[in-house]
Amino acid sequence: MSIDKALLERSGGKCELCGSEEGLREYQVTPKDEAIVICETCSASIEDPTQDATHWHCLSDSMWSMEPAVQVMAYRLLTKLGAQDQLDMLYLEPEVLEWAQAGLQSAAADIVVRDCNGNLLNEGDSVSIIKDLPVKGAGFTAKQGTTVKNIHLVAEDPTHIEGRVNGVKIFLKTEFLKKI
Repeated sequence: MSIDKALLERSGGKCELCGSEEGLREYQVTPKDEAIVICETCSASIEDPTQDATHWHCLSDSMWSMEPAVQVMAYRLLTKLGAQDQLDMLYLEPEVLEWAQAGLQSAAADIVVRDCNGNLLNEGDSVSIIKDLPVKGAGFTAKQGTTVKNIHLVAEDPTHIEGRVNGVKIFLKTEFLKKI
């Protein structure tokens, strides 16, 4: 696939996500009709970035691009990787954020996450823990009755959610949660 000359000039002959100069190709950033230049490595795992998560450390640089299409892809990839700290730093103009989220909604719509009672859980819901859960590596126990607000759904696994307990971001199994 040939790359548009203006697009190649804009990218400086490099992948706009990781900076590689090898195996470049054009990638359409839907739903708008805009494109970015990506390399073979980025192309191989762009749909499921978790299969090569270490490669995507490059997003800490490319997320600051002045090009909206690159910002959109950085936002989508960071969201799929669950890199909330980097997402918290990333500012997108409202129309760019809407564009970025539009591409994620179709993927998120396929995932159905339910609590222990079968109630549907959505991004941003609040849940209550139904039994004491030791938190591996954190040195504390998430107590029964603790409220976890503003949960984050884990795209790869409908049996887990991400939330903050005692100020620590942890993954929780949905079988031990009840929607509030």
